[in-house]
Amino acid sequence: MKLRARLAAATIVVMLPMTFALFWYDATARHRAAEQNLTEFVFGQMPTAREACEAAPSSFGGELRPSRAMGPPRGNRPPSGDPPPGEPPPRPGPGSAPPHGPPRPRAARPAVVHAYDETFHSENPDAPAVPEALARAMEEQDVAITSYILPTASVEILARMPWGTGPCAYVLARGTTDPTWGAVLPESNVWLLPTVAVFAAMLLALGPVVRRIRKLTEAVQRSASATYADAVLIEGDDEIGVLARAFNAAGREIRSQLEEKDQREQALRHFLANTTHDVMIPLTVLQGHLATLREDAAAGKPVDVGALVSAMDEAHYMASLVHNLAATARLEAADVKLQRSEVDLETLVKRVVGRHKPIAKQLGVSIETAVPGEPVTVSADVTLLEQAISNVTYNAVRYNHSGGHVAVILERVAKEAAFRLRVVDDGPGIPEAELSRLAERGFRGNEARSRAPDGQGLGLHITHRAAELHGFRLTLRPSEYGGLEVELEGKLDAPTG
Repeated sequence: MKLRARLAAATIVVMLPMTFALFWYDATARHRAAEQNLTEFVFGQMPTAREACEAAPSSFGGELRPSRAMGPPRGNRPPSGDPPPGEPPPRPGPGSAPPHGPPRPRAARPAVVHAYDETFHSENPDAPAVPEALARAMEEQDVAITSYILPTASVEILARMPWGTGPCAYVLARGTTDPTWGAVLPESNVWLLPTVAVFAAMLLALGPVVRRIRKLTEAVQRSASATYADAVLIEGDDEIGVLARAFNAAGREIRSQLEEKDQREQALRHFLANTTHDVMIPLTVLQGHLATLREDAAAGKPVDVGALVSAMDEAHYMASLVHNLAATARLEAADVKLQRSEVDLETLVKRVVGRHKPIAKQLGVSIETAVPGEPVTVSADVTLLEQAISNVTYNAVRYNHSGGHVAVILERVAKEAAFRLRVVDDGPGIPEAELSRLAERGFRGNEARSRAPDGQGLGLHITHRAAELHGFRLTLRPSEYGGLEVELEGKLDAPTG
């Protein structure tokens, strides 16, 4: 359902009950005014007509006209002086309350009255029977009024006369309402025309609003079809303008999420490409070495130690490569979140060195470690930091020469509340011109290129990125022993014992 039709339906649903309630209240007010007027009329005229009623009760009844003009109403009490001495004035019934608002002066109107004795019996054969509801109500009050749900033009009351005995002890009176008595609405229904005009004007005023909403809908659809690259251009400071700006903000957020998704997909594609390229070559070499060892074993030849060492080297390289590829995919995400915890660097360094000792032994490289006598703890992502240190250690072992040495030294800088981790080797080294580029992804030094031309150059790039995320400083410099020295420095964020 369109907005205008919905608003029209809602207005009609609201206006119809309100209009009905207003007419009902107006009819009720006129009915109560007529009840009050009829009550005053009966108590004002019956004292004068009492003598005629008691003299000929069988013929008394019918239309009773006023013997004098009645002035403004004085509540539900009969005119003073009419009840006999000693008789209490009549008590008004529940339905004879004054009408809403100040009562209007009015002239008495004729009413149809009939007289009844104490048993509600009339000697006039033409008199109607007293309704049972009115007769029961007279047990507690002096004026009973016929109840109703929807007020009509007919008014009926049963009143106990002040004298309370005889053939005229009760009077049943019937009258009609008057449009000028107690009304809250004008007598003419012309007042409905302005109401309808206001309703129509309200619907017409919605035209610009509906057009702006349609324009906003079209702009949002165009923006959505363009992957939210186009802004929703709806001017104005009203609610529709605010909604358009909210759509633009939502579009920017969606574009950001789409870009992040594209980056993740690109990282996944790179990961798959790197995995396929980098793993297949060492895997092929490993298969060749294993095939050679199997053939020698089948022929009863002694084990070729060189082939075995090469196979172990390739297996170790593949494990390191897979870890690096996973770390690279994580680091290339748009929003890298570190899972920090308290890390004991001494334990981490010993674990990394212990992992590389078997391959170092097979390559003829000596690897040693030195740690301080007190714990060195930092707040870091243990997986990422361990991979960074492992990469540097692996490079120092793999690209060294037989008989070479690698030292992993952990120091605590007490004055600066910091740590310093150095990995030093006496291998071939890296030319000065290439040191500044070693941390770039895909860049490989000359010596590394000659030894393993199939790699993707991820190791130092991961180390550099991990240090950057943790706020550590990574320094590459020529070693005093002729190889490379990698230094990692950072603050001791976590408390130490």
